[in-house]
Amino acid sequence: MAQVLEFKLPDLGEGLTEAEIVRWLVEVGDVVAIDQPVVEVETAKAMVEVPCPYGGVVTARFGEEGSELPVGAPLLTVAVGATEAPASPAPSAAPGSSASGASSAGAPAAEESAAGSESGSGNVLVGYGTGAPAARRRRIRPERVGTPAAPAPAPAPVVEPEPEPVAVPAVAGEVNGQQGPVAVVSPLVRRLARQHEIDLRRLTGSGPDGLILRADVDSAIRRAEEAARAQTRTAPDGPAVAEAPTAGAAAPAAAERIPLRGVRGAVADKLSRSRSEIPDATCWVDADATELMAARAAMNAASGPSGGPKVSVLALLARICTAALARYPELNSTVDTAAREIVRLPGVHLGFAAQTERGLVVPVVRDAHTRNAESIGAEIARLTELARTGKLSPAQLTGGTFTLNNYGVFGVDGSTPIINHPEAAMLGVGRIMPKPWVHNGELAVRQVVQLSLTFDHRVCDGGTAGGFLRYVADCVEQPAVLLRTL
Repeated sequence: MAQVLEFKLPDLGEGLTEAEIVRWLVEVGDVVAIDQPVVEVETAKAMVEVPCPYGGVVTARFGEEGSELPVGAPLLTVAVGATEAPASPAPSAAPGSSASGASSAGAPAAEESAAGSESGSGNVLVGYGTGAPAARRRRIRPERVGTPAAPAPAPAPVVEPEPEPVAVPAVAGEVNGQQGPVAVVSPLVRRLARQHEIDLRRLTGSGPDGLILRADVDSAIRRAEEAARAQTRTAPDGPAVAEAPTAGAAAPAAAERIPLRGVRGAVADKLSRSRSEIPDATCWVDADATELMAARAAMNAASGPSGGPKVSVLALLARICTAALARYPELNSTVDTAAREIVRLPGVHLGFAAQTERGLVVPVVRDAHTRNAESIGAEIARLTELARTGKLSPAQLTGGTFTLNNYGVFGVDGSTPIINHPEAAMLGVGRIMPKPWVHNGELAVRQVVQLSLTFDHRVCDGGTAGGFLRYVADCVEQPAVLLRTL
């Protein structure tokens, strides 16, 4: 007999508490295999395809594309043991009724064994396992093959212990102090409505079958704020300050409100924490990068037209950073504020800032201190491509110990970047451009770059930070200096 198992949104790692549904990869009624990706979600870290640990027929999906679900919320239900798709998608069900009657209508009884459902796939994402089925199950009474339908109504399926809503459920219960059914799925939508005292019973949903979406609640919030502002324009003891607009007059434009969520929200949280916890300071220096550019050109020419990938300027600067951190390990550390201790880290995991369509991300080159410039460059290129396609995993975006920020690609010379918490320092690199420069006692046009170091003043003083930055600048101006540390 088929069992309907519930698959909940798993913990995707790194303390993430919610995810936004970007794209469903399956429809209600589709047959899925164990570990088949069923939905693509976006977290604050990356885009992730979530595999389903059960094999069977999809009987319900929870959440529309574009909505956010908290970790642990129902994602979909699967009828395990059913070998065919249901005759039609499951209808919406009110509380107290069966949420899904999905089972293969003509599946033979011999094929309705739930073998394998007790153990799941055995594969796990962080924070959830498939060793046991979901707590809620349903027993589906199949129709007999070749037997005409009985005139009496079919018995209701046995639900153990409580049915889950399917499609657009009517969620009953108290809403803003009032009882009644509301066509809303997302708990985030209900929470947003409670926070702003929006009565969901008075809203007309714009989603399928009248489903109330977050956009509907946001519109109601804006209308309420506009009404409140209109009331405040009324004088206490007199008529309204502003008269109603005349016919044909343009209505005042409302300010646009953009939710801080996803990558933008994660960046906002991390930068705010960095600014509030880290007493940072910045020093900078101009450096003549002419010799570095010449050395890079010689390296790439030596490799020949098909001798391998080219070495980038960012890769050379990354290699210079690892050499500088070996000399000044104070900057490859973090601060344990609770224990009031500086924690010096044994290896360099070098992060580099990458701007993508989803926002600013910082992929991490693991064990950069063990790599040469060519190896670092290849890893940077690989991670950059993953960042552009939104396929970086949370593990590839965390664990950095020092960050390299090449903001020169935006055509600017300098910046005072915010440290990537909980790291202790960040090296910023401006654009490399021809400028007048005194070289060998004469004025010449040279390739000049501004380097800036933002550092946590708790881990070191200005002398250490200045020594680090000066060493980096010396390697940029005279790449042969770096040979002494190789």
